[in-house]
Amino acid sequence: MANPIILFDGVCNFCNGSVNFIIEHDKKGYFKFAPLQSETGQKYIEKFGLNEVDSIILVEDEQAFTHSTAALRIAKHLDGIWSLGYVFVIIPRPIRNLFYKLFAANRYRLFGKKEACMLPTPEIRQRFLT
Repeated sequence: MANPIILFDGVCNFCNGSVNFIIEHDKKGYFKFAPLQSETGQKYIEKFGLNEVDSIILVEDEQAFTHSTAALRIAKHLDGIWSLGYVFVIIPRPIRNLFYKLFAANRYRLFGKKEACMLPTPEIRQRFLT
């Protein structure tokens, strides 16, 4: 099984911070990463028909997960107490996604955005797909 891939908004400050958080709490290197704006990101968006998703996509076992489901499935694989976040999967998806989409719609206003995608440090570069 290939490593799951997290596709993220590469110009979003919150999203970049989230990627750094995941890397810090994924000591086994379970996840790989690619910005939505990258060639890899665009390939998966096209493959799964997810043009309307602009925040996060988790590609795992040849399936694409979006919004709160992606976030919770990511949490499940993090080290320490963070994996307990997966318990929120018991909340019905429409309710979870309502809150997720509300936050995602305001993330630029709350956290700002960059002009270009982040450049990973040499230490973590191998976890990023181009």
